[in-house]
Amino acid sequence: MRQFVYPPNTITPLILGLSCIALFILPLEVHQLLRYDRTLLPEQAWRFISANLLHTNGMHLLLNLIGLALIWALHGRYYSSRGFVSLLLLTSAGTTLGLYLNAPDMMWYVGLSGALHGLFIYGAVMDIRHQEKTGYLLLIGVVLKVADEQWRGASVQVSSLIDAAVAVDAHLFGAISGVVAVLLTLAISNKKAG
Repeated sequence: MRQFVYPPNTITPLILGLSCIALFILPLEVHQLLRYDRTLLPEQAWRFISANLLHTNGMHLLLNLIGLALIWALHGRYYSSRGFVSLLLLTSAGTTLGLYLNAPDMMWYVGLSGALHGLFIYGAVMDIRHQEKTGYLLLIGVVLKVADEQWRGASVQVSSLIDAAVAVDAHLFGAISGVVAVLLTLAISNKKAG
């Protein structure tokens, strides 16, 4: 049975959440400077990260903040502040780089959900490494969700809630970035052990 362990570091996800809220409140002109805009990349490389902190509307922001809180409740014990920030940067950049290289029709993108999919994958694998059987269920669940989105597309209800098309490819590339993070972590652990 999974025993709940209160995550030791709650300030990092709190700062992330507050940053998303602060950016949401800023004027549209600021959003246009920070969002993923295919025509302006890679000359304005900050957009590979900043786009992940923006949201289309309050419901989009709320859904992503709930996702962040859920991920932190499930897996926060695995992260130091530095490790979490590193993982967030990797999954954010991996999400937008994946879109840039593989989704030429997507002209703009905002949202944290791609990176959150990567964090979820990473956390599920860490559960498995710590002999938490629920890690297998979480991993299978997120893989099935991403596969279903790729096959059938996004939920019409969620698209309506966030007032934009759900970027299912962002979820895919975020999940792939989570796998890359796991492989990098395992390689570093094996190098230190060897």
